[in-house]
Amino acid sequence: MDRHEINLHRIQHALARPVRTSSDYDLDPKARPLAPPLLRPASVLVPLVERGATLSLILTRRTAGLAHHPGQIAFPGGKRDPGDADDEATALREAHEEIGLEPSDVEVLGTFDRHETVTRFNVTPFVGLVAERFHPRPDRGEVDEVFEVPLAFVLDPANHQQHRRRLNGQWRSYYAIPFGPHYIWGATARMIRTLAERMRAE
Repeated sequence: MDRHEINLHRIQHALARPVRTSSDYDLDPKARPLAPPLLRPASVLVPLVERGATLSLILTRRTAGLAHHPGQIAFPGGKRDPGDADDEATALREAHEEIGLEPSDVEVLGTFDRHETVTRFNVTPFVGLVAERFHPRPDRGEVDEVFEVPLAFVLDPANHQQHRRRLNGQWRSYYAIPFGPHYIWGATARMIRTLAERMRAE
């Protein structure tokens, strides 16, 4: 079994562990609203693609004019629509709309911890193996850029940082994973860190 097959095997085992929750408030529990917010269901696809003997993670940079998380690095995904059969269907539909990824070109490997965002979404992440033939066709109304990052890099805890910035009048701490010109932070970095923690537990 070569290196990328070992990684896929470990990922599938990591995804089989019990699902918990994570939150944008993990590093700032005192910033959490006193009244539990009403969270809207959403899903993202964590797309992996084989590049030779390694795996890469596909990410997007959102356009600056979006209402939620403008200009940020993100997984393809969004809120659940009434016509979606389930959370997985939401993730696959959004990936198709945002980057032109056909659902038939994705093998969903599993899901992991739901993530609560400060924008009041309850996000379910699904890890999917994408066919090598995939070529992104981004919707320019939502996505400015589609790029790949080596999975080993983003899962390495040595590349995970804690930063602080003032958001909406409050100092907030968050995880960040800088990669070249790309600044992966917030909910995306937290979900990557959660997957990394699951991998380390294996």
